[in-house]
Amino acid sequence: MHLKKHAWFKRRGYLHFDSPVSFKKAQKLVNSPKRVSKHSFYPLIHYSIKSFKVKLNAAGEIEPKWKTREIKYAAHLDSHIYAYYSWLLGKRYEEEVQRRGLHENVLAFRSLGKNNIDFANDVFEIIKKKGRCSAVGLDITGFFDNLDHQVLKRVWSNLLGLKKLPDDHFAVYKSLTQYAYVDRTILFKELGISINNPKLNRHRACTAKEFREKVRNGGLIYRNQNDFGIPQGSPVSALLSNIYMLDFDSKMKAALESQGGHYFRYCDDMLFITKPALRDEAETLALDEIKRLKLEINAAKTEVRDFYRYGGQLRCKGKKSLQYLGFTFDGERKLIRSAALAKFSNRMKAGVRSARKTVRRTNSELLKNGSPPSEQLRKKKLYERYSHLGKRNFLTYGYRAAKEMQSSAIKKQLKPMWSRLQKEMTK
Repeated sequence: MHLKKHAWFKRRGYLHFDSPVSFKKAQKLVNSPKRVSKHSFYPLIHYSIKSFKVKLNAAGEIEPKWKTREIKYAAHLDSHIYAYYSWLLGKRYEEEVQRRGLHENVLAFRSLGKNNIDFANDVFEIIKKKGRCSAVGLDITGFFDNLDHQVLKRVWSNLLGLKKLPDDHFAVYKSLTQYAYVDRTILFKELGISINNPKLNRHRACTAKEFREKVRNGGLIYRNQNDFGIPQGSPVSALLSNIYMLDFDSKMKAALESQGGHYFRYCDDMLFITKPALRDEAETLALDEIKRLKLEINAAKTEVRDFYRYGGQLRCKGKKSLQYLGFTFDGERKLIRSAALAKFSNRMKAGVRSARKTVRRTNSELLKNGSPPSEQLRKKKLYERYSHLGKRNFLTYGYRAAKEMQSSAIKKQLKPMWSRLQKEMTK
């Protein structure tokens, strides 16, 4: 009951410019529009996450690639404000979604009781039922980084049914569009904070005086100088991206359904299922409407797949299958993307190598100290991370997908992973 009543409040334990605050203090602030309108937001703290990604090139070969994800997170009290306004706007947004009949079209950042397995399987089943049809997949370039500020302000006001944003909403809008941020590595170095153990003897990054002298006067603060882009990591950003696309979603749903087709959007990933003769018309309409929102489509990620029946079987024209939310479909088989399997396999090998290295290092230290080497590979931990025996990992997700999609092909994909793990562990 407590969680339902205060759904917007969530304790956050990370280190920031302010200390974690109680529900009572946060509630006192968010319940006062006047105080919110005058609130001074701290700069976000920024860092980058590099992840190893693999994909298939034009020749069908696996190609390694590093992907960088920019993370910017807000101070504690600021996060509660964002979460509260996300809660307020979220209720209005869901009412509008229901009114426009978009409940099954907008998939991301909503409580639908489904996951990517369900969304992908629903699409594949629709294609199977239709038989001869075309699927067009479009991807928006740098979605959050390119949301136009004036468009955002207009759609935000429209959702509230007002001509302009109230002062408190405008303060939140301004903090997200003219956001300030500090590089975490530089900040921690300046304040003598350990990257590996930042909360050691601290409940906040610095005092108000240190913030003024070392951070603000020290020139550590950067500001977004563009008239587009919002930080992806705030508690309200995901909802705002959906609000931004509301009119687009309505137009595309109406257009596709008038063709006897279907429209789905998962964040910046859009999919249209329609008649082959109408696929170009659907794509052209989408491109025109995206331009109206001052966004662009990543042409390199555009997918057009035609499905047809031959010999009583549904097939996908050409060599490439349809890719959607981490899965592929060729008209008959539902599979996990081969690039995702390769990525997991590489991660598993690296994890086992690291564990073996730790064993060797520990045993070497024991020998130096005159003790017999007794450290052994911790197989249970490796099984939890890299096998079907774990509770939550890539393989358990894969086997759940195989079950829910009723795909024996996925089981065949996953079966060799056990022997690969055993092989790595016995090296």
